[in-house]
Amino acid sequence: MPSSRLRRVAVLVLEGAKPLDVGIPAQVFTTRASMPYEVRVCGAAPGLVTGGDGLSYHVAHGLDALAWADVVFLPGYRSPDLDDPPRTVVDALTAAHGRGARLAAISTGAFALAATGLLDGRRATTHWHYTRALAAKHPLVRVDENVLFVDEGSVLTSAGAASGIDLCLHILRGDLGVAASNHAARRLVAAPYRSGGQAQYVPRSVPEPLGERFAATREWALRRLGEPLTLEALARHAAVSARTLSRRFVDDTGYTPMQWVMRARIDMARELLERSELSVEQIAADVGLGTGANLRLHFQRILGTTPSEYRRTFARGA
Repeated sequence: MPSSRLRRVAVLVLEGAKPLDVGIPAQVFTTRASMPYEVRVCGAAPGLVTGGDGLSYHVAHGLDALAWADVVFLPGYRSPDLDDPPRTVVDALTAAHGRGARLAAISTGAFALAATGLLDGRRATTHWHYTRALAAKHPLVRVDENVLFVDEGSVLTSAGAASGIDLCLHILRGDLGVAASNHAARRLVAAPYRSGGQAQYVPRSVPEPLGERFAATREWALRRLGEPLTLEALARHAAVSARTLSRRFVDDTGYTPMQWVMRARIDMARELLERSELSVEQIAADVGLGTGANLRLHFQRILGTTPSEYRRTFARGA
């Protein structure tokens, strides 16, 4: 791209578009002396686009903006699991990517990006509430529910609205360097850097079960997280063999029994970090993880942060 011209950013507003998701890239990349970008907000056609949350958008540009842009943002929109974008939109996105534009989805905008087939065989993420729906609708996409954003080079995806800021700052950092991205973060009063690999803070890391075959055993285990829990103990309670429990438990939850127990323990630790002043060592003992070092290890692996940082973020009165 010639250095003499502004970098071109298109923000594609689809029916049901979420206002924060539309506003984030439009504001982050707004043209100013410190930001050599030009932004065009567009739709399937110029004119009025009905958005979500009681808002509508009057866009000045149609799909011609995608042929003009260096980066195309796809903000999230309502009910993405029900309907695909119009064929004209999918074709325009594919063509933009084919001539070298980067496509970046915020939240449920990942569904529109996946409809092009450009995410097939690649990692992607979306808002935690929709990760299963994205995987079900587009099974060739390697959906990662445990990250804030994914950069696959020419296609990028992010989780909910706030992580859209992280994605925009990540793109800025790659385009203009750390100083420019930090300057933009200060302007937005946002964290200057959150790793894309940091976990989404979903309400609970233990997933909703797909089946109820072992509901009583799961409930039994949740009341005993501070005690030693083994695969054999869980199988005895469920009155099946350990092998049968392991196989069917994965079908129900997507995790092995002991993976599920570990995530339940981390959830319990999260609650104690938020609601109590207990030390990390005491919390580790209370949730069955033994030592603070063990809790820190698994907390980092599952949530991508430390117990202390989590407490600073979510403790009452913080």
